[in-house]
Amino acid sequence: MTVPAIVLEAGPVVTEPESFEAFYRANVDRVYRALAVTLRHDALAREAVDEAMARAYAKWGTVSTLENPAGWVFRVGLNWATSWWRKVRREQPPAEVETPTPAGSADSTVLARHALATLPLPQRAVVTCRILLDLSTAETAAVLGLTEGTVKSRLSRGLSALRSALTEKE
Repeated sequence: MTVPAIVLEAGPVVTEPESFEAFYRANVDRVYRALAVTLRHDALAREAVDEAMARAYAKWGTVSTLENPAGWVFRVGLNWATSWWRKVRREQPPAEVETPTPAGSADSTVLARHALATLPLPQRAVVTCRILLDLSTAETAAVLGLTEGTVKSRLSRGLSALRSALTEKE
């Protein structure tokens, strides 16, 4: 028997340890989208969310008691992807990743995604947590291991850069 998820500001939270399946269904797509935007690499984001969910399942007794299990999964996925990139860089020289510029596209989603992709990873991670995952400043700080002041400054700088980039494209 599965227990329905309780919806809070930070997204669906599951309260019983045996309800990992309900937690997974409620959060896997949301965490994947957040990782895909943060990492700018869909396949890596899929692997990262799979790895993070597997780790959450293995430690579900502990993870389920956290205030924001989805934030924990996001952070584990981000850490896993960062470690993967470091390993790849050590093994071979990095290939230049060219972010395609939308040619004459008026689609605001494409422009916003492109503008977000130009942000440095630390700012992109904060913007993703605050906007896409709808985490509070305190929750974002806890998930990313930062102080609240750092979250606020990265969010401010990131949003300012996004405004500038989107204003230039119009």
